[in-house]
Amino acid sequence: MTFKALAGAIIAVASLFLSVAGAGAQTISVVGFGDSLMAGYELPPEEAFPAQLEKLLKDKGHDIAVTNAGVSGDTTADGLARIDWSIPDGTQGVILEFGANDALRGLSPKESRDNLEAMIARLKERKIPVLLVGILAPPNMGGDYETQFNAIYPDLAKKYGLPLYPFFLDGVVLQANLQLDDGMHPNGDGTRIMAEKFLSIAETFVKMIKM
Repeated sequence: MTFKALAGAIIAVASLFLSVAGAGAQTISVVGFGDSLMAGYELPPEEAFPAQLEKLLKDKGHDIAVTNAGVSGDTTADGLARIDWSIPDGTQGVILEFGANDALRGLSPKESRDNLEAMIARLKERKIPVLLVGILAPPNMGGDYETQFNAIYPDLAKKYGLPLYPFFLDGVVLQANLQLDDGMHPNGDGTRIMAEKFLSIAETFVKMIKM
């Protein structure tokens, strides 16, 4: 092989490498940050909500990675305590889902609101877009509690101009065939249904990140 041909081959290989590297750099990095509903309580990783959503988005042609940063049992206070190290640098979007454990434990709606607002503020400081996910208080907590708690998500979404998915368990709650035996957490079929219902707003969020 002549020197000219060798040089040409080297340039071709280098161009291919840069092309592949550039394609990889375009992958959108999103973090699903939440509690057991995000983590996939008692489910294999591929059946957790982030994995189910990532698959649906990839099937739609999106080059995306949805990382699971859910921790079972976390309250909004726990989320606030770990947000800085749970959301790595380079994250391009966060699906923020907390509050179910606050409501189940009857924690103060004001504290839940303050914690969620602080998380949103932290992410905004880092210029990371947020898709806020709502939770509804169980009716056995009483009307006043339900009214105060359920208002948290639309209020914060309006205040900070965030896209809002009103109720994370839409389509799954009260459906025994889509839940684990505890009657609270979704099974694999349940998380699939959740991801399918979530897909439309997720695609809108991805387009917003790309802008």
